[in-house]
Amino acid sequence: MTTTGKILSAAVLGAAVAVAGPALAQKTSVSLGMVLEPPNLDPTAGAAAAIDEVVYANLFEGLTRYAEDGSIQPALAESWDISDDGLSYTFHLHEGVTFHDGTEMTAEDVKFSLDRARAEDSTNAQKVLFEGIEAVEVVDPHTVQVNLSQPDGAFLSNMAWGDAVIVAEESAADNATNPVGTGPFKFEDWREGDSVELTRYEDYWGEPVALESATFKFIDDPTAAFSAMMAGDLDAYPSFPAPENMAQFEADPQFKVIEGSTEGEIIMAMNNAREPFDDIRVRKAVAHAIDRQGLIEGAYFGYGTPIGSHLAPQNPAYVDLTEQSAYDPELSRELLAEAGYEEGFETTLKLPPPSYARRGGEILASYLRDVGIEAEIINVEWAQWLQSVFEDTDYDLTVVAHTEPMDINIYARDDYYFNYDSEEFRQIMAELENTADDEARTELLKQAQRKLADDYVNAFLFQLPKLGVAKTDLMGLWQDQPTQANDLTDVHWKE
Repeated sequence: MTTTGKILSAAVLGAAVAVAGPALAQKTSVSLGMVLEPPNLDPTAGAAAAIDEVVYANLFEGLTRYAEDGSIQPALAESWDISDDGLSYTFHLHEGVTFHDGTEMTAEDVKFSLDRARAEDSTNAQKVLFEGIEAVEVVDPHTVQVNLSQPDGAFLSNMAWGDAVIVAEESAADNATNPVGTGPFKFEDWREGDSVELTRYEDYWGEPVALESATFKFIDDPTAAFSAMMAGDLDAYPSFPAPENMAQFEADPQFKVIEGSTEGEIIMAMNNAREPFDDIRVRKAVAHAIDRQGLIEGAYFGYGTPIGSHLAPQNPAYVDLTEQSAYDPELSRELLAEAGYEEGFETTLKLPPPSYARRGGEILASYLRDVGIEAEIINVEWAQWLQSVFEDTDYDLTVVAHTEPMDINIYARDDYYFNYDSEEFRQIMAELENTADDEARTELLKQAQRKLADDYVNAFLFQLPKLGVAKTDLMGLWQDQPTQANDLTDVHWKE
């Protein structure tokens, strides 16, 4: 940043400092940028990652929670006991916890929340997390016992998802627009199309947060996001949408670049139930038509790690299967001809707003065109994507990042938008759910990755990096993102 025109005489500078003195007091607010606006603010009733990006650990809390390093830590439950057979979890709750409306949080609220999530009419987007719960019993006001139908080695991590936060029966119905949680921040205001504001909850049960307020501003256009940072309208943009600007931020002393990893597998999803993608030869042709490294360079300026199945490279069970679907356009053409599409075919590619999708989609369409597949690009807003693609499965191809942690089990769901149907895969997932031994779980996860790669369910592209930018003196933002969250509990301004 140039200093031209900014040099003041000693006298003028002294006067300026004297006038500005009160303004130099410790800052207690922060303004953060986000690409997508959440469709609602209830993490128990929506699939959009943007919901958790605002409310996870800030406004709502679960029995357990993810730490930045991906480990599972106590949250509303200060401790727990597990029965020898792995079928009962007894959670000991913190005392003195209140919801933001002043009511006490007790074991009854835990029972209500878990029973609601697993109920037949549940609208929870991750209802599968709760299917193994057989009963929830209140032992006393601060102790609750959860009984499982079978051992589940992932149960504690399941309880750390945003979908498993604890809510009160009295306020649950209104959480979409007036959320009431137990976190260190409470809901203040939502200016739709613009921002959500949270303020510090003074009666928070845990360690008080440094910030008095936080505003999440929704800016999906990369150019506008850059301008907002440079103009000082934003203090940070934890997942910046324009990787091409990273070098400029790095060279500017007023900013710091925060580069880390996420759980976001970027895929080009294929509707396995719709012709011609119900033919494995066509899906395989699509996968081999894509130059992953070229896509990463073109869409994300070299940031990102190629993947060949649905698991994050940082996971200990990760298997590098990229060679199984390596870039081979000639093989793609042969497979299409074998499937009866020697002259290619026309299809559609629905793209949500994130830059990895819009920019990546243009490049992917070019790769497909080279092998004879003409993909018409249809840009849709996030709410449209959630409805038409995710809910109605009305699509041929789409590009999206699946940012939930350890979500490989989505391929076992009968009604999931991929429309993938494999009894063998479902059996692997069933065995995984019944397995607590780490080595055995790792082997099952490897089998699951290989099965998805063998069936060419989707075109697995690359792992979404976490590229954030912040003012130099803003401390405590996550570098890595083990779950979809902008955790503000440790964020503060450097003194």
